[in-house]
Amino acid sequence: MNACSFLIIAIIKIAITLGVLLTAVAYTVWLERKVVGRIQNRWGPTRVGPFGLLQPLADGIKFLLKEDLTPPYVEKHLYLLAPVLALVMALTSIALVPVGPIVHLFGVETPVQITGVMDASGQASDINVGILLVLGITSLGVYGIALAGWSSNSKYSLLGALRASAQMVSYEICLGLSLVGVLLVSGTLSLRGIVDSQLGYWLGFIPHWNIFQGGQIFGFVIYMIAAFAETNRIPFDLPEAETELVAGYHTEYSAMKFAMFFMAEYANMVTVACIASVMFLGGWSGPALPFLPQAVQAFLPLVWFALKIVFFMFLYIWVRGTLPRFRYDQLMAFGWKVLFPAALANVIITAFIVAVRA
Repeated sequence: MNACSFLIIAIIKIAITLGVLLTAVAYTVWLERKVVGRIQNRWGPTRVGPFGLLQPLADGIKFLLKEDLTPPYVEKHLYLLAPVLALVMALTSIALVPVGPIVHLFGVETPVQITGVMDASGQASDINVGILLVLGITSLGVYGIALAGWSSNSKYSLLGALRASAQMVSYEICLGLSLVGVLLVSGTLSLRGIVDSQLGYWLGFIPHWNIFQGGQIFGFVIYMIAAFAETNRIPFDLPEAETELVAGYHTEYSAMKFAMFFMAEYANMVTVACIASVMFLGGWSGPALPFLPQAVQAFLPLVWFALKIVFFMFLYIWVRGTLPRFRYDQLMAFGWKVLFPAALANVIITAFIVAVRA
């Protein structure tokens, strides 16, 4: 591949990444309003467009047209940097997630993946330590929240930032440990390699997904609980608890600066769903459906991957409409006294099983 082709493909990947991700973020908000509305026996948005489908567009225009206020006593540079940092980290981490098998594009063999980020050597983002880079990028998002709370010069924002920092650091350990079992079973840190290790079926009908064949259903449950806490979602939304902290770390933010925090939260939800699908549910793998035309079959991996992401988004929303919020002491005690030992036990048991099989 010459430099011109490489550059064109990179630009296309970046455009697809941002377009798909931002569209998914917008319509996750719409889906959440609709599902929570049904759970609460009401309709949700219905006015803007058919079935309220243009409501995300209306919300975006509203954020753009709102007056952008900056309180006079904030630490201005850090106050402006915080939402940018949170959003950039949220958008960057999705770049390493593979969503399909190898296909031919412009006469060269290239992974169809949500990507656009190249490493220093000029290689595509499918690197051999992809999961470590994803965890590293997402962990930097806490700096955006911490800086927002401190720089706002508000006690509500500061308390929300302190809560978020402690919560995210605590549950990040559990989240990382929950993935170690998958890495032991797969024997690779490459996200594409992890998906490839899950292709095929056992006994002709049971997928080789890690949640089944790898025995990682326990790790999957730990991962999902930790992921809810990492993304500050109910029942772990203590950093933004409206009844206690007004709006938590983004109390003093308005207009597009608030919208950037909003988009970062939902982008992180999409990333969590993508990693869960890749690590535990076989990524893009699914039934082949050989009776369909070949052109349709080429897009089936993308369809299976998208359906898994929608499932996780629905799970997020379902939990929000069902469970109450934890107290903060319960949140921290659960993380360190229950989830952390459970994650360690899963790693030890999985290592023992892998050693016995070897």
